Amino acid sequence: MPSQTNPQNQNQAPQQSQPPEKEASVPTPEADQPQVEAEVPAQETEGTPADQQMSEESMHEKDLAEKKETTSTQKLLDVEAIKDGVLVLRNRGLRAVIMCSSINFALMSEDEQKGKLFAYQDFLNSVDFPLQIVIQSKKLNIKRYVQKIKQAERLQENELLKMQTAEYAEYIMSLVELANITSNHFYVVVPYTNPTQANEEGIMNKIQSFLSPGKEAKVKLTSFDKDKKELALRVQTAMSGLSGMGIKTAILDTQEVIELLYTAYNPVVAQNQIMGDIEKMRMENI
Repeated sequence: MPSQTNPQNQNQAPQQSQPPEKEASVPTPEADQPQVEAEVPAQETEGTPADQQMSEESMHEKDLAEKKETTSTQKLLDVEAIKDGVLVLRNRGLRAVIMCSSINFALMSEDEQKGKLFAYQDFLNSVDFPLQIVIQSKKLNIKRYVQKIKQAERLQENELLKMQTAEYAEYIMSLVELANITSNHFYVVVPYTNPTQANEEGIMNKIQSFLSPGKEAKVKLTSFDKDKKELALRVQTAMSGLSGMGIKTAILDTQEVIELLYTAYNPVVAQNQIMGDIEKMRMENI
């Protein structure tokens, strides 16, 4: 009997333990996990049309931004070109700029003030064309002057004079920064527009200029020379009238005209930037 019970107990023991069955029950929840992972991309695929719309809208906005950036701000200006110190407008009008000196009207006597007023009245009556008076105020730039002083300091052999030159340069720079000294410049703009050219801006002329641009360029060049002569007569009339009031005048050249426009449109940047020689730059032909 004991020999029979022992094999039964041995057979029951492995049946009760059965570790493989427990190990088989564990993978069953793990088998469900791939189903959860399969559901995640399904949720992402549902949102893809909205994402595609957002991406398309963002790309469209970027394209519009790039198109806006390519548009030059020069197209908003009335000035088309500058040649021989003359501004050429888009309507083929010409403008010349005269730089004028200033007079201290407040320090004059009463008789001198009346004389200046009568001279100014005669000047206005002598011209039969419109004029534009421009006053440009900008901060005094003494960088070039200070550079000359520092150069003289380096070349100075006397130690005492060298020290005094350095102190003078520092004093000038501190004085300009604290006092905020500005300089005023006065200009008179003389205009001229050929009345025949103003009426010739028709559709047929635009078609002809498109078909034969070389011929149109020659016509513009010849018309510019003729209009420039008429403009020069007006400039001489204005300068003679201004000289009668004791005002010194000078016609601006191409570089000075560009500096004037650059300072007017970029007042902050122009304070610290010194423009180079304009003659070395490539100018657009008319």
